[in-house]
Amino acid sequence: MKNEKMKILILAANPINTHKLRLDEEVREIYVALERAKLREEFEIIPQLAVRSNDLLQALVRHKPQIIHFSGHGAGTDGLVLENDLGEVQLVNTQVLTDLFKLFKNKIQCVLLNACYSEAQAEAIHHHIDYVIGMNQAIGDRAAIKFAETFYQGLGNELSIEDACELGRIAIQLAGIPEFLTPILKSRPKSPVESTISSQQEQKQDNSSERTPYSNLFNISNSDIKNVSGSGIINYHESSS
Repeated sequence: MKNEKMKILILAANPINTHKLRLDEEVREIYVALERAKLREEFEIIPQLAVRSNDLLQALVRHKPQIIHFSGHGAGTDGLVLENDLGEVQLVNTQVLTDLFKLFKNKIQCVLLNACYSEAQAEAIHHHIDYVIGMNQAIGDRAAIKFAETFYQGLGNELSIEDACELGRIAIQLAGIPEFLTPILKSRPKSPVESTISSQQEQKQDNSSERTPYSNLFNISNSDIKNVSGSGIINYHESSS
């Protein structure tokens, strides 16, 4: 029986009446990081761009991802910023997000809210999801992209969520960006039974004799992205999410 891939649902929103973020570059760097990773065939990236509230519902119901990555604007205690049918701001409050993710708590393993002042949502969602990462202040594009890229690089090379998060913070610091303490991980300690099972799985993985050769292909669902190779020139102005 073929093993199920780890699905990463990327939700990106940058309404026309908010300042421009480099979300396309962030998504590209996530692709590139996993494409170069040791376990690249074990991940499937599902990008959802210009996300509206109904898109969020449909994507969760249809794909049932293990990892949810939100990229866009945060509004502190007021919630996260999605788009309406006109492409303008539509706030989704913290309680609604919490109730929604609670429905999928047996499937979702990690939520990464790569948006300014999203620690409030991370704290609330963490009541139902074991690992949630939020930002404790405003975060610039450079730091947000560097953290996302390195976090998934870590996961794709067999690091735990905790270690991948720490690796992302270190990468921000190494790049000379002062926001390395901005990402905050909310994690729930494993029970003794879960720790034993995890240890057995890691030992089994270490004892596996060989792996299937990797390909350079990703399963890209519903994507408008035309080029994820990292080539080309991008002109931008740094801004905060």
